[in-house]
Amino acid sequence: MTIDWTHFTPWTSLGGGMLIGLAAAMLVLLSGRIAGVSGIVGGLLVPRSGDIGWRLAFVGGLLLAPAAMAFYPVSPRIDAGFGTLALAGLLVGAGTSYGSGCTSGHGVCGLSRLSPRSLVATLQFMLAGFITVFFVRHIV
Repeated sequence: MTIDWTHFTPWTSLGGGMLIGLAAAMLVLLSGRIAGVSGIVGGLLVPRSGDIGWRLAFVGGLLLAPAAMAFYPVSPRIDAGFGTLALAGLLVGAGTSYGSGCTSGHGVCGLSRLSPRSLVATLQFMLAGFITVFFVRHIV
């Protein structure tokens, strides 16, 4: 295995991780809510009074972030077609339902709260990702 040094971005990745951690910490400290994207979006589908504003702001930030990439000197490249991305999105949605949360809820927030359930879920997410990448890259 070799490292693609032209696309190796440890400082940008560290900065992004710090921003995600800061946002998750602010959400839990200021509102007592866990930053699990599937739960936040799901809460918009069955809205409760007084619970919509912060959810819309959170989702709005998620949607505006890619637009901010227009000002970044490197454009991201995704090696997948629309059909593959749509199928992946549907599978992730189904997985969040079965796993009682998403990677952000379990992996970022759950692990930081030392939740055993989140540890098991995150290990399963990671294992499924490793197996999928190995299968697609080396077998298919």
